Amino acid sequence: MKKLRVTVDGKAYEVLVEILDKEEESPAEKRRSAWTTPAAPAQVAPAHVSAPPVAKPAHHAAAAAPGEVPSPLAGKVVSIDVQPGQRVEANDQLVTLEAMKMNTYVFAPAAGTVESILVKAGDAVEEGQPLVKLA
Repeated sequence: MKKLRVTVDGKAYEVLVEILDKEEESPAEKRRSAWTTPAAPAQVAPAHVSAPPVAKPAHHAAAAAPGEVPSPLAGKVVSIDVQPGQRVEANDQLVTLEAMKMNTYVFAPAAGTVESILVKAGDAVEEGQPLVKLA
């Protein structure tokens, strides 16, 4: 067994490696193994391999009910950018959300009139929760 330090993505790990096809230890290795005690195996994080990120489609999830515009993610309502009775066109900004210190803008999926606003600034919302109802 040989103790090695392996660095993965900038993190150093100490690992014990068993050398399988070793013919004979060098004199220095024999001396070292004679006076060292075996260490407990180091915790090694499993290798994490991820696929490249997949781009999300431009449109958001379908509304929960006809005319309802759902939240695309869980977060906090920063501002309501429309008022009841206001006429909006497709892709007009309706609501600004904040999640992980980044703003996300929610746009009208189609033209219509703002029938009601179902949240207020400061509210915490869940993904899929209706924000605005369009008529």
